Amino acid sequence: MSAKPIETPTDLVRCDWCLGAPEYIAYHDRDWGVPVHDDRLLFEMLTLEGAQAGLAWITILRKRAGYRAAFADFDPQAVARFGPEDVLRLLDDSRVVRNRLKIESTLDNARAFLAVQRERGSFAAYLWSFVEGRPVRNAPLTLKDVPAQTPLAEQISKDLKRRGFRFVGPTIIYAYLQAVGVVNDHLLSCFRRVEVSR
Repeated sequence: MSAKPIETPTDLVRCDWCLGAPEYIAYHDRDWGVPVHDDRLLFEMLTLEGAQAGLAWITILRKRAGYRAAFADFDPQAVARFGPEDVLRLLDDSRVVRNRLKIESTLDNARAFLAVQRERGSFAAYLWSFVEGRPVRNAPLTLKDVPAQTPLAEQISKDLKRRGFRFVGPTIIYAYLQAVGVVNDHLLSCFRRVEVSR
């Protein structure tokens, strides 16, 4: 599934972090901060945020299509069935970050993800319950006003770890919450701030 090309006008004011590469701008303009209620996309972003640990986000963005192909289009039921032979296959797959701990954590997270779905009906219902279904709208003027983690991220991180998820520390989870729109951290000057709030 390839991303649909979008126009990226250069005269718009954007969050500073996205200005380094066309992939960043496209991701910022199309995806980042949009409230997500689709479980498959929530699993995809949880996987990608965990894979990013210790790496630049641009590295993961450039591998996103490869991740989709390698991890069954992020179908958690399919990924939960992966076994040791799949781990070995993925360790030899240049389309993904070839880190055994990250690969194995994706399999464990798929199983934990399914357990949350069974308990709560959907992962989206679980995740959005932490904010009573309404995105947190912060008002950062500059990137310095955006924290690396928050009490909300710590709370969700702790609960995910209790449920058997891995690579879900509070910094990773805060980036995840921003990515899937549970938190709107678009700068006040950014044209996307109002768009994702609709």
